[in-house]
Amino acid sequence: MTVAHKRQRKLNLLKVLRLFLPVCLFISLCVVMCVPVDRSEDDGSVIVAEEAPVTQILRGLSVHDLEKQDTVSFYKRHLDFMPEPTQRMKVNYFGNLRHIFNDSNHVHLAEAEKYGITPLSDTRSHWQLHRPIVRITTCEDYYLDTLIFSRPYLVPEAARSLREIGKRFRDTIAARGGGDYRIKVTSVLRTPQNVKRLRRRNRNAIDSSVHQYGTTFDISYASFVAGRPAPARSVDDLKGVLAEVLKAMREEGKLWVKYERGQPCFHITARKPKED
Repeated sequence: MTVAHKRQRKLNLLKVLRLFLPVCLFISLCVVMCVPVDRSEDDGSVIVAEEAPVTQILRGLSVHDLEKQDTVSFYKRHLDFMPEPTQRMKVNYFGNLRHIFNDSNHVHLAEAEKYGITPLSDTRSHWQLHRPIVRITTCEDYYLDTLIFSRPYLVPEAARSLREIGKRFRDTIAARGGGDYRIKVTSVLRTPQNVKRLRRRNRNAIDSSVHQYGTTFDISYASFVAGRPAPARSVDDLKGVLAEVLKAMREEGKLWVKYERGQPCFHITARKPKED
C-alpha cells in the first residue's frame, strides 16, 4: 500500500508539471517581449525615442477614423469666472446700441425666407430638407452655450458668418492689447415645438420664428468666455468690441442685427451672399 501511494503521488506531480509548463513558458515569453531593447546606430550611439507631435496623431487616418476624433473638448475648456482686476481697452463707442441695431423682425424674416430651410414641422421633414444644414460646435472662434430651446444647426452661409464674427472679434482684441476671449452663442435653430415652449417663458419669443429657417442665431452681450486670466478685460469693453464687429459687417451687407433687452443678446440673421 505504501509503494502504491508513492507511485500515485509521483504520477500526480508529473501531471501538474505538464499542465503548468506551457503556461509558464507563455508568461516568460511575454515578459521577454515587453522588456525594452536599446537600439544603437553603427557608431554605437543610443537612439532616444521622441514624443510624436500632436499634429501627427491624425496622419494616416481614414475619413471614418477622423469622425471619431475629439476636436471639441479642447475648446470647451475655459475659466469659470471673468478675471479681475480688468484693464481698459480701446473701444470705439458709437451711440445707443438699441437704436443702431434695430432691424425689425419683418426684415429678418424676409431675409430668412430667401435662402433658409423650410421650418421643421415633424420628424419626416428633418430628412427631407430642400437645402443642407451644418452642425456647429464650440471652436476657437466662438463658444456654443448649453442649448435648451434650440438645436446646433445652421445653413452653411449663416455658419460662415458666425465664424467670421468670432474671428474678427478675437482679432480685434488681439490688435488692442490681447486677451483670450470668445463670444457665446446662446440660440440657433428652433422648431415650432421649441418656439411654442419658449413663448411660455419669453415675451420676445415672437422674434424666434426666424430661428426656424437656420439663418439666425443669438450672441450674448452680457456673457463672454475667458480662456486665460490675463490680460483681464471688462464685459462692457468686450460688448463694445462685439458691437464694432457687428456694425462693420452690417454695413458690408452681411448681417441684420437687433439688440434684444429682455434676453441680453444680439439677434442676428445672416444675409444671403450676393452672387458674383
